Amino acid sequence: MTAAVDVVLLVGYGGPTAPDEVMPFLRKVVEGKGIPDKRLQSVAAHYEAVGGFSPYNQRTTRLAEALDRWLQERGRYLPVVMGMRNWHPFIDATLAAQVEENRRHAAVIILAPHRAETTWDRYLKEVQGAAEAAPGEIHLSFIEPYFDDMRFIEANGARLEETGLAQDGEWPAAIPVVFTAHSIPTAMAEGSPYVDDLMTTCREVAELLEIPRWELAYQSRSGNPATPWLEPDVSDVLKRLAGEGVKEVAVQAIGFLSDHVEVLYDLDIEARSTAEAAGLRLHRAGCVNDHPEFVTLLGERIIKLAGDSL
Repeated sequence: MTAAVDVVLLVGYGGPTAPDEVMPFLRKVVEGKGIPDKRLQSVAAHYEAVGGFSPYNQRTTRLAEALDRWLQERGRYLPVVMGMRNWHPFIDATLAAQVEENRRHAAVIILAPHRAETTWDRYLKEVQGAAEAAPGEIHLSFIEPYFDDMRFIEANGARLEETGLAQDGEWPAAIPVVFTAHSIPTAMAEGSPYVDDLMTTCREVAELLEIPRWELAYQSRSGNPATPWLEPDVSDVLKRLAGEGVKEVAVQAIGFLSDHVEVLYDLDIEARSTAEAAGLRLHRAGCVNDHPEFVTLLGERIIKLAGDSL
């Protein structure tokens, strides 16, 4: 018989929490790929430009704390812990610690809303591998993908409304919305539901707010320039919109859950600079982060997954 759920594990990418952690973190990300430090230095500059570290772990900690409070308020007393793929606390160390504390069944939340080999699939494999390597048995139950959950849609919609652009509940027809997500190689995208997942989220958020004009663009491309990646790039979209006479645009990184370095640098610095040069006013909507609707979504999923065992 499977043990009752006794811990919640948030699984994420991870990020350096201080300037002296940036290069070790980047080396970990590209481990085994033979990429020299000289090339990593240009990426390290992105961290310097946004304060010297990544707010990823801080924001994930806030989400964990909010989820812990939500569960406790409903009489569900479960520790909420974090395991990161590329930085401390690492997934394997976190799972090993749960086993040592005699926890036997983890409800696992993957902090990637849209499914691709580099996100959902890789997290699944790494958590399963860490469980197999743990110093004892621990059962894993994963919450289902939530890219189309109405609470996730509402959380993203609320962040867009926080820009203050909607007037009397109506989104202005003159201000298009550009949703963004991390670009991946097109060959990888063709073998996953990534683009379909993204389009579903974008479409439902647009329908919720009755946004007349919107589109999906991509950001944060890396790797060999000769390899085809998902397009269009957000900067190219901004230039095109300006050329069409658009004066203002709202941009939301809907493919990301938190405002971390790739969002802060690629959108708040690079895309904003592109927009300003083109005479376009850019309004950047936040990611869901620890929005109450998102926290409720996760809490409800945990209770549903655990059933009467809680």
